[in-house]
Amino acid sequence: MQTDFFKYQAQTTQFAAGFEVEKASGSYIYGKNGHGYLDFVAGVSANTLGHSHPKIVEAIKTQAEKYLHVMVYGEYAQEMPVKLCKLLADSTPEPLEVTYLVNSGAEAIDGALKLAKRFTGREEIISMTDSYHGNTHGALSVSGNEYHKREFRPLLPMVSFIEFNNQDHFSKITEKTACVLAETIQGAAGFLVPESDYFFNLKKRCEEVGALLILDEIQPGFGRTGKLFAFEHFGMVPDILVMGKGMGGGVPVGAFMSSKEIMHSLSHSPKLGHITTFGGNPLIAAASHATLHEVVESNLMNEIQEKENLFRELLVHPKIKNVNGKGLMLAVNLGSPDFTLEVAKRCMEKGLIVFWQLYRNEYLRISPPLTISLEEIKEGCDIIIDVLNGN
Repeated sequence: MQTDFFKYQAQTTQFAAGFEVEKASGSYIYGKNGHGYLDFVAGVSANTLGHSHPKIVEAIKTQAEKYLHVMVYGEYAQEMPVKLCKLLADSTPEPLEVTYLVNSGAEAIDGALKLAKRFTGREEIISMTDSYHGNTHGALSVSGNEYHKREFRPLLPMVSFIEFNNQDHFSKITEKTACVLAETIQGAAGFLVPESDYFFNLKKRCEEVGALLILDEIQPGFGRTGKLFAFEHFGMVPDILVMGKGMGGGVPVGAFMSSKEIMHSLSHSPKLGHITTFGGNPLIAAASHATLHEVVESNLMNEIQEKENLFRELLVHPKIKNVNGKGLMLAVNLGSPDFTLEVAKRCMEKGLIVFWQLYRNEYLRISPPLTISLEEIKEGCDIIIDVLNGN
């Protein structure tokens, strides 16, 4: 299988592991080699409830026995997409009330940008330096790392950048600005957390000039920081909320959410302002609904702080420079990309899956399932410390 993987499936790097997966359950992935591997990555923050969570599997099975795809997005009322959108509205503060379901976080970013331009009638988009929002042409255009996009220019025009956490740059947001886009916690840059008043003041500036604030919660959303969405830590509500990854608990999904007034602008002049064939797919919606229901109804979010504290207590070593992030979204600075890659390789050999950050390869990613136990955290951190000790 590994030979065919490298021969027939397009690669994204020149050093893919090619690890052969047999099955996955809970906090573990099992290889065809018969070994189990504790997963500190969760499919890059996607497997919110771990692997093959029984409630997600059951929801998929139940829906699969009824029907799969029946019509393009937005035409037919289907039980699970409607239930998902209603639960999102019930679980988020006003004025967030209407959700547009799509296929991925990147598509949700593209849809959110279109929505902001359509509603405001403006053209200028402001994003953040070192941001990452996906790899479609639109999402890449508003991502803030030139190395990753220079080979694909020309990209969207009328996009400019301000520095994350720098409130002196707010003066660049003017009456010409359609929207300001930001990750609530910067992911690829090393899980950078905003200053306590940063987003409150950013939203205030947007309101002053009539621009919309779009927050990208594709990674920190769905309980990863101890709140359903990370913006809830900062005393404000975005005009447009973008989600993905952990929303589906292991299936491909994305969405953007706003007020009824703003979202209505995509339905006319022209009609089909954004359209997707498989967005709102009932099978995907069933999995997403099961994931959201479990996150909001269980005690998982109340456990996040204790789990973060344990990680920070255990991940202390002379070779660890610092630990960024919040909740179960942590980045461990090991000083150099080469050393971090070597640590990740050695951890895998010892039965622990870790990864690195896209822009800042010196950071080791820690983003396990929210369901990870304290004992599993200890087990994985022991492996990391053992590797750092040269064993």
